[in-house]
Amino acid sequence: MKLRLGPLQPDRLFRKILPRGLFGRSLLIVLIPMVVLQAVALQIFYGSHLDELSRRLADAVGGEIGFMIDQIERDPAHRTLVLQEGEKHFNFESSFLSDETLEHLPPPDAPGPVDNDLANALAQDVHRPFNVSWHKTPGILRVNIQMADGVIRIDVPRKRLFIGTFYIFLVWLIGSALLLVILAALFLRTQVRGIRRLAEAAENFGMGRDNGPIRPEGASEVRRAGAAFNRMQERLLRFLTQRTTMLAGVSHDLRTPLTRLRLALAMQPGVTPEDMRDMEGDIEEMEKLIGIYLSFARGEGAEQALPTDLPILLADLCTDARRAGAAVSLSVPEDLIVTLRPEAMRRALMNLIDNGQRHASQIWVSAARSGTSVQILIDDNGPGIPAQKRETLLRAFESDQPGGTGLGLAIAHDIVIAHGGRITLLDRPGGGLRVAVELPG
Repeated sequence: MKLRLGPLQPDRLFRKILPRGLFGRSLLIVLIPMVVLQAVALQIFYGSHLDELSRRLADAVGGEIGFMIDQIERDPAHRTLVLQEGEKHFNFESSFLSDETLEHLPPPDAPGPVDNDLANALAQDVHRPFNVSWHKTPGILRVNIQMADGVIRIDVPRKRLFIGTFYIFLVWLIGSALLLVILAALFLRTQVRGIRRLAEAAENFGMGRDNGPIRPEGASEVRRAGAAFNRMQERLLRFLTQRTTMLAGVSHDLRTPLTRLRLALAMQPGVTPEDMRDMEGDIEEMEKLIGIYLSFARGEGAEQALPTDLPILLADLCTDARRAGAAVSLSVPEDLIVTLRPEAMRRALMNLIDNGQRHASQIWVSAARSGTSVQILIDDNGPGIPAQKRETLLRAFESDQPGGTGLGLAIAHDIVIAHGGRITLLDRPGGGLRVAVELPG
């Protein structure tokens, strides 16, 4: 069955044409009223005032030529005198071509309504065949009138039919429009630049890239938003520093009694070697859990992002995994540089590889650039994860494995999100689990 798509709705078409950025939309708000206003002004001037002036000027020239022809028809013997008087009083240059006939000329293409107005005036006042040549001589239009014994040629200055104010008005319309567009663009760019810098600073701070406070600029509201962002950033950094300091103290305070327990066990004479190994294993597991919990709470927030050679980072992770007994293969192109927090990303990817190592016998790690992002794939041949549980397992303390803390995937997920990326759990082609990590390139 084929679906028929109807025509675009007006609101959808409007949204499709409308610029998406604040700069384009603001400039459009300035331009549309200005263009409409100037179009109305041009229509009022061109459609009424200019038409009236053009008709009056054409009527005057047509009447003067008609007067000369009437005088010649009344007394052909004084034709030369009439032509001389027309040159003297009407500023015409006239001549008579004996035994000539009118030649065919193309339709006139003078700007505005003047050509039609002159043709109507000549037809009304001359009452003889005529044609008008507009472009043979610069600054002159030539009127040819057929007489009984030849053609009278009258050269009329073009300034008799055109007014300079029309061109001045056009130059003023176009010039003022360009000036307003330039001023509006410069003003709006300054306003939008402050908003754009604020957005970039917020994005970088969310990804762990501390570039320091921004300089507020633009309108007062934009400056207030920038100042508020700087205060928020300062408070968050102070909170992160205090939390990191507190967690370091907690880590020291928790590990100190564990060390004393280890020493006390070693000094107990009645403990068998088997019990000693079991209790030391419990202490090591407690230390490991404490380290995991502290890493999750700390979130690697103090580390700064910097350009990192991703192939080297992945190669080191795969080497460590092989030393731990995992079967890992790596496929990654050279010169893949990504801006990230290397130690935090190392922890995230190691958690993902360790998760695959616990459930599979083979792991495949690959990376490639995809458009403006970088994608890292960690595949394994394990049992996989049911689709309904995948989103749940990315949250803390949601492990469904015996002895699991539920923090491995959660830590990796939080670190990747802090980099502006995302983690997706998928089915691997051929069976198993695929973990797709997408990072900004």
